Amino acid sequence: MKTLIDNIDIMTMDENHTFYKNGCILIEGDSIVYLGDKSGLGSGTEYQSRIDGKRKLALPGFINTHTHTAMTLFRGQGSDMPLMSWLQEKIWPLEDKLKETDTYWLSLLAIAEMIRGGVTTFSDMYMFMEGTAQAVRDSGVRGILARGLQGPDDNSQKRLQETRELWQDWQDKAEGRIQVMAGPHAIYTCQPSYLLEIAELADELDIGIHIHLSETRQEVEDCYREYNKSPVRLLYDLGILDRHVLAAHCVHLSPEDIDILAEKEVAISHCPISNLKLGSGIASVGAMLEKGITLSLGTDGAASNNNLSIMKEMSMAALIHKGVKEDPTLISASKALEMATIGGASALKMEDKTGSLTAGKKADIVLIDTGSPHYHPAGDWASHLVYSGYAHDVDTVWVNGQKLMEKKQLLTIDLESVYSQVDAIYRRIMEREQPKEDNKKQ
Repeated sequence: MKTLIDNIDIMTMDENHTFYKNGCILIEGDSIVYLGDKSGLGSGTEYQSRIDGKRKLALPGFINTHTHTAMTLFRGQGSDMPLMSWLQEKIWPLEDKLKETDTYWLSLLAIAEMIRGGVTTFSDMYMFMEGTAQAVRDSGVRGILARGLQGPDDNSQKRLQETRELWQDWQDKAEGRIQVMAGPHAIYTCQPSYLLEIAELADELDIGIHIHLSETRQEVEDCYREYNKSPVRLLYDLGILDRHVLAAHCVHLSPEDIDILAEKEVAISHCPISNLKLGSGIASVGAMLEKGITLSLGTDGAASNNNLSIMKEMSMAALIHKGVKEDPTLISASKALEMATIGGASALKMEDKTGSLTAGKKADIVLIDTGSPHYHPAGDWASHLVYSGYAHDVDTVWVNGQKLMEKKQLLTIDLESVYSQVDAIYRRIMEREQPKEDNKKQ
């Protein structure tokens, strides 16, 4: 099956940021076989379907490098609380009530939101990852999945075994769209001995590590109190950083920490909106860029954001650092867009497959509807996307050559069924939280 996207403006996000005006993209199977000017395609090229790209902009699918998809259930729960209070008093007690079958529907809800916002790949860390893997399989997106790990405790070995089983059952499955990572939650939930066990498992399975790191000032202060070193230095001294590591947040870093992360080629998932909402702080992104650290964007979960829009993260990342440093050149629109696309692919070691539009890569493509007033007059598309764009501007989405959304209508997810199932889960869990008087009123 060959599909031609014709008469389309194309932002490739390749190393030269090549742009084509009124170009075309030819998709065959799961890959891009041609991209560029129509004159280079050849008049005799055959295709089975054609899409007119008039008033559309093509770019690589967005990549969300840090999520907790099943936490859609807790959207709006415990708002305006600091991280540790939010986790200990609100989120963790609610999570104890989740069932293994819940995560399929909760993850589908998150995936639907992300597809509608142009996200084609996400990197997730949570529990009951079998359900999330099934949701990735059925929806058609790419998922890099990590079972969240804490310990040692009574269940820490069981969690390690679940990681191994997740890898055995799902690595490279769903047409290669599913990959697995090891997911130590953080240094404050994983003791050094357990971190070393996780690293051994990662080496055995030849997978990377996805971890929350230096998210709050309290995390750093507690680490100094217990180990007399920063969380980054602790991981360095344990040898954890000697492998592929994706570190989420990295808000509170010293210059030495940044040097270590650069030396070890640790990739960062920058989550500006979650960090702001939880009052965690603002990461030193400018200093990281100066050291050549790979930067990507994450939303975190819907409970702490409350949105899964990478377009919002792009805008926030481009704006907030300018204001804090009083430097309007700090994070350009182009750099923010890069973080949302090829930067995410590089952070996940997937730049050979996705993150830019080039012949030979997988057909992970989004079309933006540029017919709205906020895209006029047509000019700098990166600027328009980052500073003017909205998630609902996304019109059509392909992953692996499969069309997941067309004309803003999801093709692989029945939203009404998802809403019905999620509402039932919400009632089961949340009604227990309501006083009896409130239940009588409902």
